[in-house]
Amino acid sequence: QVQLVESGGGLVQAGGSLRLSCAASGIIFTNGPRGWYRQAPGKQREPIASITSDGRTVYADSVKGRFVVSGDNAKNTIYLQMSSLKPEDTAVYYCNARGRMGHWGQGTQVTVSS
Repeated sequence: QVQLVESGGGLVQAGGSLRLSCAASGIIFTNGPRGWYRQAPGKQREPIASITSDGRTVYADSVKGRFVVSGDNAKNTIYLQMSSLKPEDTAVYYCNARGRMGHWGQGTQVTVSS
């Protein structure tokens, strides 16, 4: 059984930073694409940062230069370091393995106050 467990969300002021973590069990992250999506109220879930099967990182334009996705293979965990946060980054953030038809975490709320 595959499980992805996120942690690290919370409330932060604009300009602040947060780091999200996602620990996987039942699946090896590095065997395929993995990354982060987010869903803001009233909006569709969107990909924001991912690591491809060959190790490249891909970012949505909205977070490029502010967010960094990385992984710790030994811990089978991926991270999302978020900096210079804006109120429009407020959303539920989801960890994902293997794309939209793959596996999802339960989501963690990130709220950025102005």
